[in-house]
Amino acid sequence: MIDLADIEAARLRIAPHIRKTPTLAYTQLKDGGAGGMSVTLKLELLQAAGSFKARGAMNRLMTLSEGQRDRGIVTASGGNHGLAIARSAHVLGARAQIFLPSNVVPDKVAKLKQWGASVEIVGAVWDDANAAALAFAEKTGATYAHPFSDPVVVAGQGTLGLDVLDDMPDVDVILVAIGGGGLISGLSTAVKARRPATRIIGIEPVGSPTLHACIQAGRLVALDRLETRVATMSCRQTDQAIFEVVRDKVDEIILVSDEEMESAARQLWFEFGIGADLSGAAALAALNSGRVTIAPGSRVCALVCGAGTDGMS
Repeated sequence: MIDLADIEAARLRIAPHIRKTPTLAYTQLKDGGAGGMSVTLKLELLQAAGSFKARGAMNRLMTLSEGQRDRGIVTASGGNHGLAIARSAHVLGARAQIFLPSNVVPDKVAKLKQWGASVEIVGAVWDDANAAALAFAEKTGATYAHPFSDPVVVAGQGTLGLDVLDDMPDVDVILVAIGGGGLISGLSTAVKARRPATRIIGIEPVGSPTLHACIQAGRLVALDRLETRVATMSCRQTDQAIFEVVRDKVDEIILVSDEEMESAARQLWFEFGIGADLSGAAALAALNSGRVTIAPGSRVCALVCGAGTDGMS
């Protein structure tokens, strides 16, 4: 799908338009510690537009021709990709049309409008919104920007893997939330090329085990139903190329409940004053669940990949 050279090129391309996000040691906790592990939070929720999605969105828009940008950009999103496209379009002077499912968090809709995007709510899940986005692109000539199956977007997301290795060159384990799989595909490609021994562990909702189901089946499958309220991690079917990268480069996929992610989001707020959305709290939820097997003394990076208020209710 992509290789390290694609990710390195994306890193140079988007560098003027994204942030170098900080890390924070997961220490000084109310209960005293993190079970013998050395855990570092990568605060990608402080990225432009509030999530890692700014990386892939900016890479996508910066590789379009002027004519393509002039015709406008359209996408479907659970929230974070839409915000990233809207912000990138604002930076580059393009128009953005964002289609969202009805389970999108309201504060993300408000932010989209603040970035100047046109917004339409269509259907109950991302797949419904995506069908509307594709129809809009066909009708208007706007450029469609897929949130996870576009190699240019995946290469942009992969730049986060390079940043993690800059921050933690000896990292043993990286915990990564999964929606459609674009982030974990790009990140695992970058990290495995530079440090093959690092374990990459993905986290999906119990109610949307998209790639977990594919790995179990040994092939691309579509879920019969989606039963998670986390719009940013809700996907009925991923892309064949994404599945193949995850199958080959991701070491394990852990399932967590919406309630576990909400508890982790509240913990991040209580302990650090960090306002993560539920996808942003997924890595910590996996650690807290006890379903991740990590050797004592391991150096762990937990990605806090998105900002939001859906864990504060």
